Formats: sequence, structure tokens, C-alpha cells
Amino acid sequence: MKQFVLIALFLSSVMITTAQTKSEKQVADAVEQLRKAMVDGDSVTLARLSSPLLSYGHSGGHIDDQHEFINKLASGKSDFVTIELSAQTISVSDKTAIVRHNLNAATNDGGKPATVKLHVMMVWQKTHGKWKLLARQAIKLT
Repeated sequence: MKQFVLIALFLSSVMITTAQTKSEKQVADAVEQLRKAMVDGDSVTLARLSSPLLSYGHSGGHIDDQHEFINKLASGKSDFVTIELSAQTISVSDKTAIVRHNLNAATNDGGKPATVKLHVMMVWQKTHGKWKLLARQAIKLT
């Protein structure tokens, strides 16, 4: 009986993992591109993936617009050495997607190495066939 329960749990997790819609896969890809662009400080990709109306909320309460968000990462003022995402969920409704995940990162802001552990919620909007980050809010994990 124990083996049956373990097999059933495994199969259900495989089905949940592979049951992504086309839109959910596109959003997951955009999130991964954003993660990489944030580590690289890639202003071109950050601009392509974010909305001009971006509201980017930090865990400390500060909110950046698109220009501030891109400038901080491209200039190195906000420097992510690594970003690891886990426990990600994506829900899509028409042209809007809500993404939640845990973010663990190594940073080097102003030459000061540190680590951050956050829970992040992002809102993505499909515009002209492309998913763009419209809003993001983070809270510190304890």
C-alpha cells in the first residue's frame, strides 16, 4: 500500500509539472530570460521584457519604474551575482499572468557581498504577442 501511495504521488507530480499550457510555458521562459538578464545587467533584454509602465517593488518598500529598474541593474548599483528561483507557480488568465516564486540570490551591491531570500509576485501582460513584466513585489523570507 505504501508503494502504491508513493507511485501515485510521483505520477501526480509529473502530471502537474508537464500540464503547462502554451501560455504558461511562454511566461516561464520570459521569467527565465528576466532572471538571466538581471544577473548579466543586460539592459537591452531588461527593456524588451519589461513594460514602460513597470512598477517594481522591493522588499524594503522602494518602488522603481522601468527606467530605474534597468539603470540600477545595468550600472551595477544593484548587482546580482546569482539568482536561484524555486517553488514557482504560474497562472494565466487571458493576457495576464501571475507568477510567484522564492528567490535566493547572492548580491554585491556597492561592493558589499550579501544574500537575499525573497518571496516574489510578478504580474506579466501579453502585449503585441510578447509577455512583458508589468508589476513585481517582493517580501523578505524569514
